Amino acid sequence: MFGSGAARTRLAPEIERLGARRVLLVASDRDTARVRALVDPFAGQVAAVFTAVREHVPLATAEAARAAAAEADADVVLSIGGGSTIGAAKAVALTARIPVVAVPTTYSGSEVTPVWGLTVDGRKTTGVDPAVLPQVVVYDPELTASLPRELAVASGFNALAHGVEAFWASGRNPVSTAVAEDGIAAIVVGLRKDDPVALLRGAWLTASAFAATGSGLHHKLCHVLGGTYDLPHARTHAVVLPHVLAFNAPGAPDAVVRVARALGVDDPVRGLRELADELGVPRGLRELGLREEQIDEVAALTEPAVPEDNPVPADAIALRRLVRAAWGGEWK
Repeated sequence: MFGSGAARTRLAPEIERLGARRVLLVASDRDTARVRALVDPFAGQVAAVFTAVREHVPLATAEAARAAAAEADADVVLSIGGGSTIGAAKAVALTARIPVVAVPTTYSGSEVTPVWGLTVDGRKTTGVDPAVLPQVVVYDPELTASLPRELAVASGFNALAHGVEAFWASGRNPVSTAVAEDGIAAIVVGLRKDDPVALLRGAWLTASAFAATGSGLHHKLCHVLGGTYDLPHARTHAVVLPHVLAFNAPGAPDAVVRVARALGVDDPVRGLRELADELGVPRGLRELGLREEQIDEVAALTEPAVPEDNPVPADAIALRRLVRAAWGGEWK
C-alpha cells in the first residue's frame, strides 16, 4: 500500500484480510500517541504490545519479543516504526513463523527484504528467510514527513547505500541494477527537496534491489561497526558510504557510471561527499564514537566477511586504510 493517509485507511482492512485475531504490536514507546491512533480501529485484536526495541536487535531483545508473542498467542506481528522495530518483528517471525505487517516510519527499507539481523555477544549476524519478509507493507508519507531532518538525512543515506551496494553485490542482475539506479535518483531528489514521497519511493526501490542482490563490503563493514561498537545504524551508513564507493570504484566501472548518472554528476564519489556535506552528515566515524585505537580491530573483524567477488581486493591492509579514512573523514 502506498499513499498519504494509507496507514489510517488501509491498515485495518489488511489486518482483517489476514484474519488476524491476536496481534503483537511492535513499536517504539517514543511514538505512543500516533501508534495508538493507527491501531484504534482494531484495538480489540491487539493482544500485546512490545516497545523494548533496540538498534541492531540484541539477542535479549529478540528473545523478549518472542516471549511476548508466545504469551499472547499472537497470529500476526505488526511493526510500526523504523528499522529497529521491523528488526524485532522479524526476529519474532523467524521463530514463530507468523506473518509480519510493516508500517515504516523511516527509510530503512528492511520492510521489503527477507533479511534478518541479530547481535549476539557483540557480533552482528544476518541471514535470509522468506518467513521474515512482511506480507503487507503500508507506505505513508505522512508518517515520515515529521522525521527530524537529521534522522531523515541519515535514513535516506542508509537507503542510498542499499542501491549503491546492489551494483556490485554477488546477486546483481540487469533488473536489480535498473531498479537500484532509479531508486538512488529518487532518494537524491527526496533528500534535496525534503520530499517524503520521493524518499519513500526511493527507499522501496533500493531495498528491493538489495533484497535481490544481497550485501557486500559496505554492509559487512557497517554490521561490524554497529554490532560490535554500537554505532548508530543509519548515520554509520551515511558516513561510510562515500568511502566504500571510493574504495570499490576502480573495480566497479558500471557502478561508477550509474551512481554518477543517478546523482547528476561526473564524479560519483565527489558527488556523494558533497551531498553529505550539504546535508550535514558527520564527516567521520570518530564523530559517532569510534576510537582511533579500534580501527585495526574493525578491519580484522570485517575481513572474513567480505565477499570473494568484491570489485577490488580487500585484504587486511586495504581494509585498515579504508576504515581509517572513514574514521577521520579524509577525502582524497
